[in-house]
Amino acid sequence: MNLLNLAIALVLVQLLVFGVLVGRARGLYGVKAPATSGHEIFDRHYRVQMNTIELVVMLVPAAYLAARWLPENWVAGLVGVYLVGRVLYAVGYVRDPKARGTGFLLSMLPIMALLVAALIAAVQGA
Repeated sequence: MNLLNLAIALVLVQLLVFGVLVGRARGLYGVKAPATSGHEIFDRHYRVQMNTIELVVMLVPAAYLAARWLPENWVAGLVGVYLVGRVLYAVGYVRDPKARGTGFLLSMLPIMALLVAALIAAVQGA
């Protein structure tokens, strides 16, 4: 479980970094708390953070459940693909929201694979 725990810790670090980028964008673009919009670039950073939170809620339990059926290094590898996907998503979305497609796919496909594996593990009683 050490490899998977490391991968999940990196997911949490990534989420923290996205939060810091939102705070930085808030200051750069003068969006005062508690506002969650106000400048297009701030809004993009904020959406990256919120979209990532939405996915982390599925990713983390799916990864641990899938690890009951799949080899840990496979699960950690899928989490790694997710991490790369989130970086591509963030860079693409902040630059131009239309450019987020590849990052989105590389984020969602691992989650879907992990969910399928988690369901198989549950059905098989693993």
